[in-house]
Amino acid sequence: MKPGLKALYLSGAHHLLAPFSRGMGIIFMLHRVSPEKPDAFSPNAGLTVTPSYLDSVLRDVRAAGLDIVSLDEARERLISGKKGRRFACFTLDDGYRDNLEHAFPVFSKHGAPFTIYVPSDFPDGKGELWWVALEEIIKRKAKLEITGWGISESIAAGTVDEKHHAFDSLYEMLRECGEDEQRERIGELAARHDVDMEKICRELIMTWDEIRQLASEPLATIGAHTVAHYAVARLPEDRARNELKHGADRLAEELGRRPDHLSFPYGDAESAGPRDFRLAEELGFKTAVTTRKGLLFEEHASHLTALPRVSLNGAYQSELFTRLYLSGAPFALWNRFRKVDAA
Repeated sequence: MKPGLKALYLSGAHHLLAPFSRGMGIIFMLHRVSPEKPDAFSPNAGLTVTPSYLDSVLRDVRAAGLDIVSLDEARERLISGKKGRRFACFTLDDGYRDNLEHAFPVFSKHGAPFTIYVPSDFPDGKGELWWVALEEIIKRKAKLEITGWGISESIAAGTVDEKHHAFDSLYEMLRECGEDEQRERIGELAARHDVDMEKICRELIMTWDEIRQLASEPLATIGAHTVAHYAVARLPEDRARNELKHGADRLAEELGRRPDHLSFPYGDAESAGPRDFRLAEELGFKTAVTTRKGLLFEEHASHLTALPRVSLNGAYQSELFTRLYLSGAPFALWNRFRKVDAA
């Protein structure tokens, strides 16, 4: 994908497409913000950007003439449909502690609003960050014995290449199975290899006190991200509704204010679909975001619980990519010039 994006930029085609593809605004998605350099084996490195890169993106967005606004303001602009300056929102998923330690100072420096979406199990210390646990398991072992998943095999994980292959294979397997089976499998694998998933959660995720600290800041909005970070589209409707509702209820209990905004975990088409967009609207969320790629257009005023986002990926930390994102050209091509993807 990276070579294709570079080719699009160097060709200058994004300038030609921009009048049709840049829309009213853009919602950026982040997860972690940390100055630490990734190890040779860091399969989740794409979830992390450096504070200096975030600083450059905020600077570039303003230099491009966009307003950086809260989700409340973005919603109002979409509903009003008024033509004006384009806008950008910044959102961060999962509630990692580095959002407070490293991201907040950057947003504060720029006076830029931002939203952090928190799954309520995470600050309760019960979060299952299975993708991090899987990385840690493979990092520790030269060979993994996989049994009880309908298979019985040994997976080599001695070299860096073997570790990446093992991670990709097991990650895909875990994403394809049912949500409960996924957690059962990773829990069993973690226990067998002495990886403490609760410890991972406590070390990486903010406590309720830390979240309250951020919630008190005028620039910060705390949004809902379900209870246990399940792909809600894979759950029965009653259970999906409960994930959305009880996650928000728990945040209201701890923070004294019910969240108006929601992020669907994973957020791809297989993890959140039309039924879930309807549930979010019925439960009173003002907006809900996905990870479907795209910019915001007037038409999204009718799809406020199915908003697209653009990922600030740790593997794409360059001004070149920021400029492409702001043009909307890659996403117009990706979506075949369809403005709304909510099916």
